Amino acid sequence: MSAVLPPPIVCRAGCAAQVITPPVGVSLAGYFHDRIAQSVRDDLHAKALVVEHEGTQIALVACDLISTDRELAGEAKRLIEKQTGIPPTHVLISATHTHTGPEARPGGIVPRAEEWAAELPSRLAEAVAEAAGSMFAATLRPNRTCVEGLSFNRLWRQKDGTEVFGRPPDSIGPAGPVDPELIVVGVFDEDGRLRSLLANFALHVDVIGGGTGNFISADWPGELGRAISSVYGHDVVTVFLQGTCGDINHWPHDPTHLPTGGPRKAVQIGRALAGACMYAVERAEPLTQLKLDAQLVELPIPYYTRDARLLVEIKALKESGNLGDFERYLVERTESWPHDGQSVDAPIQCLRLGEVAIVGLPAEIFVPIGLEIKHWSPASYTMVAELANALVSFYVPTTDQAQRGAYGAKPILSRHLCSDGGRRMADQAQVMLRGMWW
Repeated sequence: MSAVLPPPIVCRAGCAAQVITPPVGVSLAGYFHDRIAQSVRDDLHAKALVVEHEGTQIALVACDLISTDRELAGEAKRLIEKQTGIPPTHVLISATHTHTGPEARPGGIVPRAEEWAAELPSRLAEAVAEAAGSMFAATLRPNRTCVEGLSFNRLWRQKDGTEVFGRPPDSIGPAGPVDPELIVVGVFDEDGRLRSLLANFALHVDVIGGGTGNFISADWPGELGRAISSVYGHDVVTVFLQGTCGDINHWPHDPTHLPTGGPRKAVQIGRALAGACMYAVERAEPLTQLKLDAQLVELPIPYYTRDARLLVEIKALKESGNLGDFERYLVERTESWPHDGQSVDAPIQCLRLGEVAIVGLPAEIFVPIGLEIKHWSPASYTMVAELANALVSFYVPTTDQAQRGAYGAKPILSRHLCSDGGRRMADQAQVMLRGMWW
């Protein structure tokens, strides 16, 4: 006799997408030089998913932006609570990390379009309010699959123990792993129709434009959403949470006839991941138990403090006279660094959707940190979403890689925290998840 399965848990869910495309002429974020948007290839969106069960609500918002900002997230959460009643601790706001979108942070490398930025929190709140106002009876169906051959560790170990960006001829090998796990949660209505797809995968979003890109685009996460909609319906909302990909990109290590960058590559990645999402969600069983919970802890982490070695390096760089955009930024930022001896409160957020955990971290995170959180998580499925709720550092490497010199670990240029910041975040997330499950 076959076992009797418990019935699926029916909750309420709603989803919505709000266009957040800025006007042509804005500066595009993501490089050490200014790029001006001359056209719109495809719109940028804030995509929201709201889930409610037994009086508790969770809201997830994914924005086609280079990063989040504490000011932006804080104001958006204030408006969301005012309009929907969902408390800030129960709202995760994250960025997909597109490099063909505007600067959303104040004081960034390129100018921010202030009028557009001032309206952004209300756009995010409108997306959540629309999702909360159009909820339907739903089942949540999580699953995972493995996607290989699209993501590559972009740092390489050298013979002297240091690490560099890219692959010089005398490199020993990749400096770290990738995370090939794709996790999805399908949100289905009572008719068995997919209404929203939550997806988490670790792959840097700087594919479609590069350093010469002069157009606005959501890059491959936008292509992912369009491919999903072309199969399941144009009103299906794909909410993509960027995984820990601070040391990951799309460039293959070996020669290939396949595209390696530009629009063709973005389309290829989007379609390939959409296919993997469909494969996973079509095999996903509905949750039969559903507890919603949320925690957010402001974790104090010391900033990096300038030392003699860095100051000697900066002095030699200035005296060389060989200053491009990259070097000039490093010199200016180092000489004006205001955070010696200070700390920052880093928001670490953990959400629970039944047996699905979602961990939000406020920076670009090296992939071993995400893998460690997943390894020790008590949840059956653990999504780690970087660039969530704030930006306390451009990058957060592992403790050992923070000392090896590669881009992403370079103090002040790309790493703003002490070398142990990533371990502190992972430990805090582990404690929070254990408390939410046990």
